[in-house]
Amino acid sequence: MALARVPEGMFDFTTTGRADLHIGVMCAFGDANERLETSLTFDQVRERLRHVGFYAPVDDVDLTRSLGQLVAWKLLDVVQNHAGSYATAEEYERKNLQYSLTRKGEAAFAGVQHALAVLSSSGALQTAVLDAIADRLGELEELLKDDDPAVNRRIFTTLQELEGHLDALRNNTKSFNGELQRLMRAEGADLATFSDVKSATVAYLQEFVTNLDVRADAICSALGGLEDRGVSVLHSRALAGAELPPVQGADPAIAWLAARRAKWDGLLLWFRPEEGTPRVRQLHDVARRAIVSLLQVLDRITESRRRSSSAAADFRTLARWFANAPSEDDAHRLWGTAFGLASARHAHLAHADAEPIPTAASWDETPPVEVSALLRTSGRTERMGRTAKVRDVQQLRAERRERARRERAELEAAWQWLATDGPVRLSAFGRVEHDTLRRLLDLIGRALAVRPGGDGLRRAGTTDGRIEVRLWPPPDGRTAELHTPRGRFRGPDYLVDIRFTAAGPARKASGA
Repeated sequence: MALARVPEGMFDFTTTGRADLHIGVMCAFGDANERLETSLTFDQVRERLRHVGFYAPVDDVDLTRSLGQLVAWKLLDVVQNHAGSYATAEEYERKNLQYSLTRKGEAAFAGVQHALAVLSSSGALQTAVLDAIADRLGELEELLKDDDPAVNRRIFTTLQELEGHLDALRNNTKSFNGELQRLMRAEGADLATFSDVKSATVAYLQEFVTNLDVRADAICSALGGLEDRGVSVLHSRALAGAELPPVQGADPAIAWLAARRAKWDGLLLWFRPEEGTPRVRQLHDVARRAIVSLLQVLDRITESRRRSSSAAADFRTLARWFANAPSEDDAHRLWGTAFGLASARHAHLAHADAEPIPTAASWDETPPVEVSALLRTSGRTERMGRTAKVRDVQQLRAERRERARRERAELEAAWQWLATDGPVRLSAFGRVEHDTLRRLLDLIGRALAVRPGGDGLRRAGTTDGRIEVRLWPPPDGRTAELHTPRGRFRGPDYLVDIRFTAAGPARKASGA
């Protein structure tokens, strides 16, 4: 695929000495296009400058030069209005010429607007977009089942919504990833604010990766259903519903279908590629690595707060105290306090055999006394005692392994007991153990935290992805009552379907 080239001089109007005026004039024409006004006269351009926020004084000469330069860059087109009537020669000169954006000018203005929007925006990881993609795919699959040509318009609009959600996912993900990498490289001056931002980012990422695999699998499954019905059929029916206007030259349907195929290929790259890792999985890995990196940075920030100040900073502070000491005596007291000047703690030590040494002998004439290093650091001498027994940790390790094995067995037994062969009433569980009820309520809580589908269905799963729960609201408003050794639990009698994501044993439960 050849690299696309930007037309020469397309954005020169943003880099000249009169860039502010040039951009203001382009914004005036952009505002006119929004109002479906295709051309402006000289006076109308001057009037629109204030509407778009350009308040600097501009004389006729500067505005004429700006319009002429934009025409020279082929961003504006100028024509004469022969149908108008003019009372004076001056009025003819000001209203005879009408300016309008060329196709190149429209592209240049759109490029500047997009660049400014990217600079001012921040990306986001929105699980709602993933849910919307899954919903649109399911809606398209249902619409394709209806052969009525009137449905083609709904297929077209739904496909447009799907592509819009895909573009939002890609753009927000790229922008957020860039911001995330810059955040991990940044070193904030205000450690408190810096730490709060990174802590909030970690929580944000953890919230996003929760149930990300479940959402990705749902989209992949929906893509498979549409591919079974035929992507070409989908695009051809969407083309019929698009009602493209006739144009001169090439058939617009060819370019339209090519654009749809490119969008569909991009959707497959994200969730169902023919080979390689889906990009949504790569996004999951990036988020996981970012969480680890940010937590490491937060640990370093916390550790730096716990460490005392450096020796250089301590000595600088001490120097300021000495400089501000009221008197010399105060400086001596500060010196003694700072450096621990006191009576020698080793003066009470004596030789092992002190009798041969005269009491009147000078200290520099007598042999030295051995001083323990412990006396210097802690102020006490060494005491020799028996070596403590080495603790035998084999029994402790065995107890921990047995406790971990028992907990895994209890967890597996609870999942197998809760697994159903299909949707059942919550009241069908009857009497349950307290820990099993806690895990059941945790699954229901995860499902209630997910936005329901059109039929009220909520899907969620455990963190390890082994268990999936599907939850429907009670159709008749009944109340379920479950009994445990610690009491009774009452709540809505939901329809629940708990299953292993891989093949696994299931508990037999009576139906609804």
